[in-house]
Amino acid sequence: MRRRQSLGFLGLALLGLGLYRFRRHLLGYWLGLRPHRHAVTVRRGLKIAMPDGVQLAADHYAPSSTRLYPTVLIRTPYGRSQAAGLSGVMPDFIARRFAERGYNVLVQDVRGRFDSQGEFEPFVHEESDGRTTLDWLEKQAWFNGVLGMWGQSYLGYVQWAIAPGAPLYLKALLPAVTGSQLPQADRQDGALGLDMLLRWFIQMDDMDRLKGRTGIFQTWRFNAALQERRLQRAARRLPLGEADQVATGRSIPYYQDVLRGLDAQTAPTNQAVPSPRVKHLTAAVHLVSGWQDFLLRQLLADYEDMRLSGQHPYLTIGPWNHLDLECLWETLRQGLTWFDACLKGDRSGLRENPVRIYVMGKNQWREMESWPPFSNPVRYYLHAAQDGRPACSGRLLLDAPAESSPPDTYTYDPAHPTPSLGGALMTWQGGVVDNRTLEKRADVITYTSSILEKELEIIGPVQLVLYVRSSLEYTDFFARLCDVTPAGRSLNVCDGLLRLRPGLGVPQPDGSLRLQVELWPTAYCFLPGHCLRLQVSSGAHPRWNRNLGTGEPVLTGVRMLKAEQTLYHDQEHPAELILPGTEEVSNASPA
Repeated sequence: MRRRQSLGFLGLALLGLGLYRFRRHLLGYWLGLRPHRHAVTVRRGLKIAMPDGVQLAADHYAPSSTRLYPTVLIRTPYGRSQAAGLSGVMPDFIARRFAERGYNVLVQDVRGRFDSQGEFEPFVHEESDGRTTLDWLEKQAWFNGVLGMWGQSYLGYVQWAIAPGAPLYLKALLPAVTGSQLPQADRQDGALGLDMLLRWFIQMDDMDRLKGRTGIFQTWRFNAALQERRLQRAARRLPLGEADQVATGRSIPYYQDVLRGLDAQTAPTNQAVPSPRVKHLTAAVHLVSGWQDFLLRQLLADYEDMRLSGQHPYLTIGPWNHLDLECLWETLRQGLTWFDACLKGDRSGLRENPVRIYVMGKNQWREMESWPPFSNPVRYYLHAAQDGRPACSGRLLLDAPAESSPPDTYTYDPAHPTPSLGGALMTWQGGVVDNRTLEKRADVITYTSSILEKELEIIGPVQLVLYVRSSLEYTDFFARLCDVTPAGRSLNVCDGLLRLRPGLGVPQPDGSLRLQVELWPTAYCFLPGHCLRLQVSSGAHPRWNRNLGTGEPVLTGVRMLKAEQTLYHDQEHPAELILPGTEEVSNASPA
C-alpha cells in the first residue's frame, strides 16, 4: 500500500514538474523567446556597501549550473521583487527570463528605495553607486568578466550614468524608452512636462505608501483612476509650486528645483542638446523606444550623437507609448538577442540592419541602415475654409496660397486650458486616440487635406511653419498631425509645442511673427481614402503646464490672461506643414 502511495506521489510530483516546465516553455513561446535551458536559483537580500557606509539591497538570479555565465545588471527605484508589491513584480519576472537562458542577473534597489538604505535623490547618486556596484560584481566568484545592463526609463538612465569610462568588461547596454539626459526630460519645448513629472511623483508616493501591503488593498490603491484624479487636482493648482503638495501631501525638493530651473532658463529648449555621456563609450548600445513615448526625442538625439562620434548603435522603434507592455516584451526579446551577440559572441539572432522601425498606418516593420532615412519634403499649405464650412475648419493643400484670405482667430483662456488627449503621456491613456472631441473645441483650429488617392508615407521629423499674431508676448502654439479615417476618426500621429516669449520668432513687415514648430519624429503611412489633418491650438494641459500669459515665474505665478490668437495663411504668409515623404507625392481628390 505504501509502495502504491509512493508511486502515486512520485507520479503527481513528476506531473507537477512537467506542467511547470511546460508553463515556462509556453510563456517563452508566447513572448517570442528562445527556449529556456536552466532552472533558476535566487539569493535574496544581498547587501552591497557604498563608500559612505550606505548598504544597497540586491538579489542574485543564477542558472542552476556549475558553469560561469555573463552577468546582466538591473538597477531600479521601483522595487526588485514581488515582496515590493505590484511595482516589483516585473523586475523579478525579467530577471528569471534572463537567468533561464544562461545569464547571472543582479537586480538592485537604488539608494533610498525599498530595502536599500540612504535617501533617494533622483539621478544624484546613480553614477557613484553604480560604479561601486561594478567593483562589487568584479569580486564575485560567479562573475566571468563579461557584463551587460538592461532596463527601461529610469532603469535605462542608470546605464548612461555609469557607462562613460566604465571598466572594459561592461560590454553591452540596452537602454529603452529613456535618454542619457533624463533629468532634463521635464523641461522639453521650453515648457514644463507637468503631467509626466506629477504622475511620477504620485506613482512613487503610492509605492512608498503600499510598501509591505499585499492583496486587494494594494491593487485598489495603486490604480490609474485614483492616480488620475490626484493628478488633475494637482495640475490645476496655482501657484504650481504647491502642486507637489496637492499630489503627494508634501513638498518635494526635486520638484521645487525643477521649477526654479525652468524660471532661470533664458531660452526654450526645442531640441535635445548633445550629451557628453554618449560620446566616449566602449560598450555596444541598442536603443529601444516607441513613437508615442515622451522620451523619444532624447533617445533619437543619443542615437545621433553616437553615430557622429563613430559608434554603431542599434535602434528599434515600435508603435508604443511609455507604459506599453508590448514595448517591455520587445525590450526583453531584444535584450536576449543583444546580450547573446555582445556577451556570448552568438550573433546568429542579430538582424542584418541596425535600425528597425514600425511604420504605423501600414502596420509593418521596416529595416534600414541608419536613421533618419533619406526623404523628399512634402509641403502642405494652410488655406482658409471653403464657403459653407465653419471658419475653424481650414484646408491643407499642396498648392501655396495665391491670394489673400482672412486669417483664423481663436481665444486661449488659461483658466479653461485646452486639454491634452492621448499622445506621449506616461499613462495607459496615452498613445493613439480619437481626437474628434478635442477638435470640437472653439480654441482648436483644424486644417484638413483632400481625400488621398494613393498612400502617403512619411518617415522622420515633421515641421510646421506658422505666421501668427498674439495679444500677448507670452503664449504657446501647439500643433498635432492626425490621420482622418474614412469613418471620420481623427487619430493623432505626432505633435509638438512652441513656448513663445519676447525675442522668439521672425518679425514680419506687417507685425506678425514667423514661427517654426518642431513636431516629434514619426513613421506613418496615410492610406488611400484617408485625409491628413493639422490641429493648431495654444495648449495641451497638463502634458505641458499652461501658459498663464503673464511671464511670471512658473513657481509662483497665479495671474492669468486670455490670449487672442491670429493664424495667417495667404500669399504673404505661406504657412506650411513640411512632411518627410519617402517618395514624390502628387495626391489630391476633392474632399
